[in-house]
Amino acid sequence: MAAERHHHEERNETRLERADRNFSELLQELRVTQTGVQILFAFLLTLAFTPRFPSLDAVQRTTYVVTLLLAVLAAALFTAPAALHRRLFRRGAKPQVVEASSRVAQIGLAVLALALSGSMLLVVDVAVDRAEGIAAGAVTLVVCTGLWEVMPYLVKRAADRSSSSDGDDSDDTNGRDGGSEEDDGADADGTAGADGGSGKDPV
Repeated sequence: MAAERHHHEERNETRLERADRNFSELLQELRVTQTGVQILFAFLLTLAFTPRFPSLDAVQRTTYVVTLLLAVLAAALFTAPAALHRRLFRRGAKPQVVEASSRVAQIGLAVLALALSGSMLLVVDVAVDRAEGIAAGAVTLVVCTGLWEVMPYLVKRAADRSSSSDGDDSDDTNGRDGGSEEDDGADADGTAGADGGSGKDPV
């Protein structure tokens, strides 16, 4: 929280200006994720019309349907911020829109990770074997979790640690400067006292 406040102070922006910037950055992120969801959704839709699809067993068909529904849900979650912004346009609720959109986008990333894992499970199961398909799906889920959850957490911890270290260095510097000023004042008083005791005017 301290690092976040320091970041806002450096930008010198108002609450509404920060909300506008955050929403613009969020929309840029959603454009990237929406492209991936659209490609995945199109791929899953075409699978149902391939010659080999009727030969899938019950487990593979269930995996396909669940993965397709997850892709649809991810697409709906990633488009929700735009709909929310349009419905609350000029209502003075931009900070609330940004907060809600950020949470929806985070849920969408989790759903997208499950959809990608399901896709890998299905494809590898059909192409190779079920055990390899389960392994591929699990590895995909672990990779997505590591890149989308663990790595941001580690970067945030490093940023907080760096901000705390900078704050401590600043306090130490201020303390040393204050001590130096006190020493200078004491030296000046001592010099003045010595001059007064000798009865001579200082040069």
